[in-house]
Amino acid sequence: MSVLSAAKKVFYLPIMIGEWDMATIVETVAAMRVLVAEARQAGKSIGFVPTMGALHAGHLALMQQAKKNCDIVVVSIFVNPTQFGPNEDFTAYPRTWAEDLAVCRSAGVDAVFHPPARELYPDGWGTWVEVTGVTDKLCGRSRPTHFRGVATVVTKLFNIVQPDQAFFGQKDAQQVIVLRKMVRDLNMVPEIVMVPIVRDEDGLAKSSRNAYLSSEQRQAALVLSQGLAKAREMAAAGEQEPAAIREAVLSHIQSAPQANVDYVELYSFPDLAEIAVLNQDVLLAVAVRFGATRLIDNIILTPSRT
Repeated sequence: MSVLSAAKKVFYLPIMIGEWDMATIVETVAAMRVLVAEARQAGKSIGFVPTMGALHAGHLALMQQAKKNCDIVVVSIFVNPTQFGPNEDFTAYPRTWAEDLAVCRSAGVDAVFHPPARELYPDGWGTWVEVTGVTDKLCGRSRPTHFRGVATVVTKLFNIVQPDQAFFGQKDAQQVIVLRKMVRDLNMVPEIVMVPIVRDEDGLAKSSRNAYLSSEQRQAALVLSQGLAKAREMAAAGEQEPAAIREAVLSHIQSAPQANVDYVELYSFPDLAEIAVLNQDVLLAVAVRFGATRLIDNIILTPSRT
């Protein structure tokens, strides 16, 4: 019997995409637990890629890394309502189910966990996971409930999928830091693997929200990666003053009239502590709105050793 046979026999949702039979689209917690139990019984390691769908090359890179590292790869596609704040884009968030399945097919994932909201948030639900110490700055300052929603849903997903490794992109570097702290603090099993940012040829970081940009806004958004590249050059040339690097990046981003800056900040990596001098690895992170679309990007700066 194959590793996925029990889930297929009892709980699978058959669907055909071209010639590919995605026979392990799992919609219930019970089904996912059957799949996990059989994988464990067969001695297989499990890699997990949590997503909210609208998949792109950045997500594909996560799946490919998971395939390299683990025997079984599970991808979740769930637009998590609890990580959206008031007046944010939950209802407008892109939902591209057929296209997402095609991306999963191309990566050769073994199962797609696609639960309805009631599976993760049943009637009467009321328990939160909240990480402190690294969530009160950057995106956590401007989106104060965001990481509580992220930590809660990821905890639930980890409990269901029980992965050995979980894969997240560096574009959401603060999220990676938060989840690594959560895993450590709560004695969880999964290793959080951070995969480098995937960019378009012009430098714009891949993001599901890029689809919201007009052509003019998308062109303007290139100031993000350009500003980060300027910071890398400054650090490589020996600049150690965080304020000087920040001002150079901020000035470049503000050269685009469409750019409305949320933050441009530098903190030590990976603990997000305040820094007075660039003498260790540093996370330089930016968040900027172009019209109604909020984009984030970052770079990890290493001080010059010369």
